[in-house]
Amino acid sequence: MQWFFTVRENFKLRPIWMNGLMLFCAFMAFIYLPWDIFLKSVAEDQEVWFGYMFTGWAAKLTAIPHWLVYAAGTVGFWKMKRWMFPWASLYVAQIAFAMVAWSLFNERGEPAIEVAMTALPVGIAFLLLAVALWRAKPRFKRMLI
Repeated sequence: MQWFFTVRENFKLRPIWMNGLMLFCAFMAFIYLPWDIFLKSVAEDQEVWFGYMFTGWAAKLTAIPHWLVYAAGTVGFWKMKRWMFPWASLYVAQIAFAMVAWSLFNERGEPAIEVAMTALPVGIAFLLLAVALWRAKPRFKRMLI
C-alpha cells in the first residue's frame, strides 16, 4: 500500500495536464509500442516522423525511436528531470508540424481547404501544448531521485 501513497504524492508534483502527458507516455511506452513493434503485422505498420509516413519495415525501424522517446518521457515526467526542458516542448512542436504537414501532403486526394480545416486546429492544439511545456520550465528544475 506504500506504493499508492508514493504515486499519489508524485502526481501532486505537476498539473493535471502534465500528469495526462506522463500517463500517455507510459501507455505508449509500455502498451502500444511493444504491441506495435512485436505483434502488429509489417504490412499494417505505419509511423509518421516530421510529416512523412513510413510503412512496412521502415515503420518497424522508426517505431524504435518512438519507443525510446515515450520511455524517456515517462521517466522524465515521473522524476521531473531537467533535461525534459526544452526537449518535451520541441518534440510536441514537431508533432504539431507533422500533423499539419502529413495532412497537407498525404495521398488522400482531399481538397486543400478540407484538409486545412481539420489539420490546422489539431496542429494549433499541439502547438499550444508545446508552449505550455515551454512555459513549465521552472517545474523541471526539481530533480527527483
